[in-house]
Order: sequence, then structure tokens, then C-alpha cells
Amino acid sequence: MIEFRRKLYKRGSSFETTIPRPLLFALEKGKGHFVWFKYNKKEQRWYIEFEER
Repeated sequence: MIEFRRKLYKRGSSFETTIPRPLLFALEKGKGHFVWFKYNKKEQRWYIEFEER
């Protein structure tokens, strides 16, 4: 299993994090993408999905 841990940091009045680079390797650099953050309440897990613009 591959695991990533990212730092959550405060920026102004909100909190932010970055998307780990290894998750972006499969995306074509010349195309734009939307990033979807989805939370499964039952499993208490977050999922990240990429959609081409």
C-alpha cells in the first residue's frame, strides 16, 4: 500500500493542503483538470478524483 501524509497549514482564515505530486503523474500536463474531494461518511474516508476539463 502507498501512503501519503500531507501537512495541513493555515492560510488566512482557512486551512489548506497540497495534492501530492505522485498522484498527479498519471495526468497529462497540457490538459486542465478539476479535482474532486469526496468524503464517505459511512467509511469516514476521503477520496480524490480528477476530471479532465
